[in-house]
Amino acid sequence: MQKFFTSESVTEGHPDKVCDQIADAILDEFLKGDPESRVACEVAVTTGFVLIMGEITSKVDVDVEKVARETIKSIGYNRPELGFSGDTCEIKILLGKQSPDIALGVDNSLEHRETDEEYDRIGAGDQGIMFGYASDETASYMPMAIQLAHDLAKRLTEVRKKGIIPYLRPDGKTQVSIEYEGDKVKRVEAIVVSSQHNPEITMEVLRRDIKKEVIEYVVPAELLDRNTKYYINPTGRFVLGGPAGDSGITGRKIIVDTYGGYAAHGGGSFSGKDPTKVDRSATYFLRYVAKNIVAAGAAKRCEIQASYAIGKARPVSVSVNTYCSGIVSEEKIVETILSVFDLRPKAMIDKLQLSRPIYLKTASCGHFGRDSFPWERCDKVDEIKQYLGLK
Repeated sequence: MQKFFTSESVTEGHPDKVCDQIADAILDEFLKGDPESRVACEVAVTTGFVLIMGEITSKVDVDVEKVARETIKSIGYNRPELGFSGDTCEIKILLGKQSPDIALGVDNSLEHRETDEEYDRIGAGDQGIMFGYASDETASYMPMAIQLAHDLAKRLTEVRKKGIIPYLRPDGKTQVSIEYEGDKVKRVEAIVVSSQHNPEITMEVLRRDIKKEVIEYVVPAELLDRNTKYYINPTGRFVLGGPAGDSGITGRKIIVDTYGGYAAHGGGSFSGKDPTKVDRSATYFLRYVAKNIVAAGAAKRCEIQASYAIGKARPVSVSVNTYCSGIVSEEKIVETILSVFDLRPKAMIDKLQLSRPIYLKTASCGHFGRDSFPWERCDKVDEIKQYLGLK
């Protein structure tokens, strides 16, 4: 029986990703001057216009408009003919301070009022459910379809900025369909690449160049065969793109940001949020936990859910789903997680050093599967093996 799964990604020039990058660039600037800044920044864009809104409490002042304009231009929106330019767009800023009712629980958690323990000090910045996931399907412990989709999106940006395909513009989308044989990746069934381009280029040239310089450069040849389908700019024209072609909003690509639909999602977005927001820090930390569980050989796939209550440091619940791939019970893996890892916000922030200005680079082509991020470390493998009695 044939089994397929498809995931998509988008380039840094996609309007939703423009918003995510502006929000995270602003967050980084506040964290540079004040690592304890509380930032909840949302961004919306459309033709020639940017709206920056939310709540920020910090000891430092940041020229938010300047940060936004520099971010837009670095993406490649720096010419009026693109319909959106960092030099000319209108920017409206509506930023207040964090609600004191929220700060009350974040700064002094329910547990801290009783224990006075340092890691009990910071409570979760909101209620919610978060998920982490890892799979042994690829070297990055990511599902194959989303990994290849991200790699294609990154390559689209690379060939544009390096002048390898100089007529491309910033906006673009990728999609990969994988055929499985049992639980093993068999081949690539289909690849979709749509890239914004200059008006004078022909589809024949564009399709030839993208197939050679993007698809064949990224996708391993052994996964491609004569039956693989290619859909390159299938509409035949993609000149108008970015915020001029479609409005964008922060946090609207949460499945692209995580596991491409392979794993559950709690619904919270990441960009523009400081790490006291467990939507961000707990999701990163649970990826770290899941990756170490799989790397230790306790399971071939591992999805972890944690839930939090606002103002409470310790998670309300933790559960595990190994999709029947574990060599020990899911209950034993939960026991291991609670013994080896500390899921309180301050503990997670300190372990992964999340108060640093590291977030802009997460805001395009996925938050997971890149070794440069601290939540991708596999430094708990030996401890997990020892706890579970694994060789």
